[in-house]
Amino acid sequence: MTTTQTDSDESASDAIFTSSRPLDYLPGIVLLLTVGLLGKYAQRWWLALGHHLGWTVPDIEYVLWAILIGLVIRNSVGLHRIFHPGVQTYEFWLKVGIVALGSRFVLGDVAKLGGISLVQILLDMTIAGAIILGAARLFGLSGKLGSLLAIGTSICGVSAIIASKGAIRAKNSDVSYAIAAILALGAVGLFVLPPLGHLIGLSDHEFGLWAGLSVDNTAETTATGYLFSDEAGKIAVLVKSTRNALIGFVVLGFALYWAARGQADQVAPGYRAKAAFIWRQFPKFILGFLVVSTVATVGLLDKSQLVSLGNVSKWAFLLTFAGVGLSTDFRQIARAGWRPLLVAVIGLVVVATVSLGLVLVTSRVLGWGVAAA
Repeated sequence: MTTTQTDSDESASDAIFTSSRPLDYLPGIVLLLTVGLLGKYAQRWWLALGHHLGWTVPDIEYVLWAILIGLVIRNSVGLHRIFHPGVQTYEFWLKVGIVALGSRFVLGDVAKLGGISLVQILLDMTIAGAIILGAARLFGLSGKLGSLLAIGTSICGVSAIIASKGAIRAKNSDVSYAIAAILALGAVGLFVLPPLGHLIGLSDHEFGLWAGLSVDNTAETTATGYLFSDEAGKIAVLVKSTRNALIGFVVLGFALYWAARGQADQVAPGYRAKAAFIWRQFPKFILGFLVVSTVATVGLLDKSQLVSLGNVSKWAFLLTFAGVGLSTDFRQIARAGWRPLLVAVIGLVVVATVSLGLVLVTSRVLGWGVAAA
């Protein structure tokens, strides 16, 4: 799976830099920047064309333009191998963007919104994970493939699957099927959720929560949120980062389950060994986000520095969105077969429905976190 998307978790970070020669990354990074800028100009051109013709056209965000341009390139002429190393760095730019985004959050809001989303995540994960495992059994998928789909769908996408591979001794074929299914989910969520959010009448805060809870890969979560609005994108990133922080606990749980059945390596006994296991899976970039948020909260950054960090975040996300499109190969997804994809679609519907219900209940009935928006 040399060209699949991976989530922003630390466990997959070794795949970001695949060459020891810096110049190898230049063509792909230039391509990311070119596609991102084309997305920016396409948004302006589209609006200018509508104005010139006297039409009222929807303002299609540059995020979608950049992804669409990347998708067209990848799935028509293809991506020459000279671009692969640089294009794969979009995961690195995603992390940079998230860390810099910490400057736009007051630490108190991080704690409040993170705590609220944690409750929602735990409920969502429990309900959706159980249904996905049941659907996998119903369609005759192997137990470990069902576990990988449940982990990828309910927590944090492809990197959770990669992190789980060794822990539960999953077959390479199961990993490939699960990754393809999760990539399909991300593509569907990216194009379906923002229009649905507008149709339902969700606020920026509500949609950011929904995207962060229901979209699997961090890159697609970020893009989905920003397709709705800048504020929704910001909240989606924070909620998704909270989900990512749970990856170690979830992988540990499945590793213990399969080890007890003699189908995975035994996890060393004792709290220290289990804590070390969790720490290895923990996405370290989240700590960078919290550090930047803390520095901004205590006033150690002046206005110009905050603006600069905000610009860093925007440019990093621009490269990320271009990379999402350039890394999505529909032919590769189709090769997974219909059963894993069908279970993944069931997972998407379940996760999206459950998380939407949780968002609406907590925001409109209980009034949780509304002030944080």
